[in-house]
Amino acid sequence: MENLAKHPGERRLQWWERRQLEQQGCSSADWELIGLRGDVDLTLVRNVNFVGRVVFGPLVSSGGGIPMMENATLENCSLGGGTVVRNIGVAIRGYETGENVRIENVGLMEYEPEAPCGLGTHVNVLDETGSRPVVIYPGLSAQIAVLMARKPKWASGNLIPMVESRIEAHPLEGRIGTGATVRNTRLIRNVYVGDEVVIDGASSLIDGSVINNAAPGKALAYIGADVKAEHFIVEDGCVAGGAVMENVYVGQGARLDKGFTAHDSLFFANSTCENGEGCALFAGPYTTTMHKSTLLISSFTQFMNAGSGSNQSNHLYKMGPVHWGIMERGVKTSSGSYVMWGAKIGAFSLLVGDHKMHPDSSDFPFSYLFGDERGGTIVVPGIMLRSSGLLRDEKKWPLRERRAKRKLPLHDRINFEVLNPVTVGAMARALPLIDGLRKQRADDDRFVRYKGLKLRVSNLERAYRFYSLGICKYLHIKLGGMAFPGGTGEEADEWLDIAGQFVSRKYLERAMQARTIEQMEDVFTECHERYTELEMNWIGNALSSWATRSPAEIEAGAAEFDRMIEEDRKSYLESLSEENAMLSL
Repeated sequence: MENLAKHPGERRLQWWERRQLEQQGCSSADWELIGLRGDVDLTLVRNVNFVGRVVFGPLVSSGGGIPMMENATLENCSLGGGTVVRNIGVAIRGYETGENVRIENVGLMEYEPEAPCGLGTHVNVLDETGSRPVVIYPGLSAQIAVLMARKPKWASGNLIPMVESRIEAHPLEGRIGTGATVRNTRLIRNVYVGDEVVIDGASSLIDGSVINNAAPGKALAYIGADVKAEHFIVEDGCVAGGAVMENVYVGQGARLDKGFTAHDSLFFANSTCENGEGCALFAGPYTTTMHKSTLLISSFTQFMNAGSGSNQSNHLYKMGPVHWGIMERGVKTSSGSYVMWGAKIGAFSLLVGDHKMHPDSSDFPFSYLFGDERGGTIVVPGIMLRSSGLLRDEKKWPLRERRAKRKLPLHDRINFEVLNPVTVGAMARALPLIDGLRKQRADDDRFVRYKGLKLRVSNLERAYRFYSLGICKYLHIKLGGMAFPGGTGEEADEWLDIAGQFVSRKYLERAMQARTIEQMEDVFTECHERYTELEMNWIGNALSSWATRSPAEIEAGAAEFDRMIEEDRKSYLESLSEENAMLSL
């Protein structure tokens, strides 16, 4: 910055301007290094110590003659027009600002040449030992992050070099963007601050970026009181309330607040995390944890709601903290629940009690999972399908879309349907599995064992009915009485839930064959835009055995499904009414 090139329209100070500044308490070891741009009302500059090369202006009073630059040390800086700098404890060093920036009550604000500003930070999600690093950068989508975390060997030779090339081609520097506000903050070192970003009351921010992609006047990016952060990117997200984070990416619409602590974690669209702690956490869209004494560690989540005191373990005291687990879409944990990783919890399941036997319930979505006295997992499969809460979940998520109406490019692609090719595909595969398990002889404790699970035959028989009704409901929604779509004769393509987006296996493989990050994103976008068409093709292939059922039969199954939901809703409302009556004055 000391060798800062001359700006267009820049001029040196005249001798009388130097004298005026000195009379107003300003100083410089070499006034020849100070440059002005445009019209500058020097009466607005008081008690400023200029160190090295400093360029500023234009400065025009808005009335009242209130200083716009006062009580500050400026060292090797370039300040845009209308920038307000007041009450700097140590210095502003090495920064460049856009126009109409406000910097007030800041201890030290320093940028060192070629600092990365958080770009390229390796976030060691899932496996804390670092075998699955996600390299963060502006524009990181949940879908790209999944490939880095879940395909580490492939990513190390393919995806991560692409990311590093992108970072090298698009670095961020020590800049405070146009219309940004930085105030009441003790320390900012090597932090990029985007246009219209607000940083107010932070404790210390080191090696990071706070980025706003929204339209003018609609910024989401915010850093609030007492926040401490190192090696981070906050992109259209909010971090406030004394949150502490290190090696973290906070994505669009995500919020960390009320003392939440996070390290080596990723938070994607519309996640809300308060009070508790996240370690090596991959928090996919709509991950919610709001209670104290809740630890989410080494887990992959999405549309998840953690009850108070939820906890997990990733360290079995043998090979280090190498264990991790998956909570598929829509998992809820009860208060005081515990899971020993590795484990895989099926979609839209409720986890209650302690689970220490590494269960895999992914073949049984919509289940209750109870921990027994020895840490085993008792599964009641399919029982959540009769819950009226599922319909509430599907409706509430779009209403909690913080990215809406911000006019920003959406990085994370999200599908909201509860019944979809992923969950319905799991239910369809579960039917023959249940048939086989029902024929097995139960153990002495009257349970059938499967993948670390304990199942009662009676619950399996009920699950068969629930899953069948769920598939009927799905087909009724998608077909609406129309003829069953014809299959293409191809093998049914598997669908995956890639951090909020439903993606067919073929599209995932196409994305992994791309040569640039942009091409990969284009593949995911194409799949998202063609979702309805691709879903109908999947129905024709994967659910072809259901084509023999008449529309009337499917409609009857859907109606029975609706009655089941309505009965649950009425039962809940009656119970709630009784509780309110008990508690009334």
